[in-house]
Amino acid sequence: MSLSLEGVTKKVGRETHIDNVSLSFEAGSRNVVLGRTLAGKTSLLRLMAGLDRPTSGRVVVNGEDVTGKSVRKRRIAMVYQQFINYPSLTIYKNIASPLKIAKVAKSEIDRRVRATAEMLHIEDLLDRLPTELSGGQQQRVAIARALIGDAELLLLDEPLVNLDYKLREELRVELHDIFEARKAIVVYTTTEPTEALMLGGNIAVIDEGRVLQTGPTPEVYHNPATTKVAEVFSDPPINFLNGTIQGGSVRMGRNIEMPLENYMKLLSDGEYTFGVRSNHLFLSRNGKEDAEIPARVELAEINGSETFIHADYDGFRLVVQENGIRPIRIGAEITIYVSPSCFFVYDETGALVASPPSREAVEGGLT
Repeated sequence: MSLSLEGVTKKVGRETHIDNVSLSFEAGSRNVVLGRTLAGKTSLLRLMAGLDRPTSGRVVVNGEDVTGKSVRKRRIAMVYQQFINYPSLTIYKNIASPLKIAKVAKSEIDRRVRATAEMLHIEDLLDRLPTELSGGQQQRVAIARALIGDAELLLLDEPLVNLDYKLREELRVELHDIFEARKAIVVYTTTEPTEALMLGGNIAVIDEGRVLQTGPTPEVYHNPATTKVAEVFSDPPINFLNGTIQGGSVRMGRNIEMPLENYMKLLSDGEYTFGVRSNHLFLSRNGKEDAEIPARVELAEINGSETFIHADYDGFRLVVQENGIRPIRIGAEITIYVSPSCFFVYDETGALVASPPSREAVEGGLT
């Protein structure tokens, strides 16, 4: 199966939910749509599924225009943020329902239900009702029901967003392996860069209904084409500092000066925006070449096993991601250390002109 969106736009009243999007997907591909809340991710999935019709543009499957074709005539399965199960049916019957509607033989239904339930570790729950299950278990049931059929297109709309952290981590790993083994087109939406990187495959970064960049997920992460892509594909959002390249060195703010790294040496002298992810800023020196950024703490946010330190340097807001619990007093003067080899460089239009080498870009990072 192949699926293409060709110049698809979706308007509701005066609002544009999807703006001239063109995307292509091939059978067996894993695809992530990454964007913030209200970026248009769900609207995009509904257009792919045929639940909504575009205002303009075409949806093409295997070379055939299916823009107006009923969703019932397409081999599609969809999983939503809020799990949807039939409350009066057992877990077995919930999972089996697509096969029963398709009039699959009873013995085959039984084989596939038990195999799918085992894959999602809910084989011991088949005789229970949904109300007897936890939220995480119910979401596994919803996913199992989507996986059990022969859907050519599997759409998952932030399916793990309402689960607790531990469950999300477990299911991400399991889903990665499940998707690897399927021949269907898988499209998975998320707001979380970490989740996108774990799922791998291809990615489309979306913002305000527009696709900003597409490509293999690691490649887009290492080379965010614009400052907006870098913001969306970084958690916390990437730190930006304005600076100048002149005479073989980089100067940022009032008093940060660094030698020009090799990957920047082809850039002309002038003003640029320098981006560095939060996990490449540290409160202790890692190398003798590290630049020092004097800053003032505005907030120390403890999040599980990490601390996010929000600080101000010369009017620039910076976020440092430190492992462990680091209680730091608000208003404290600190020194932030950063390697000169970890900066992305953007021109005055916000377009990427230089990326750090991949090794430095991901050292201590998400991948």
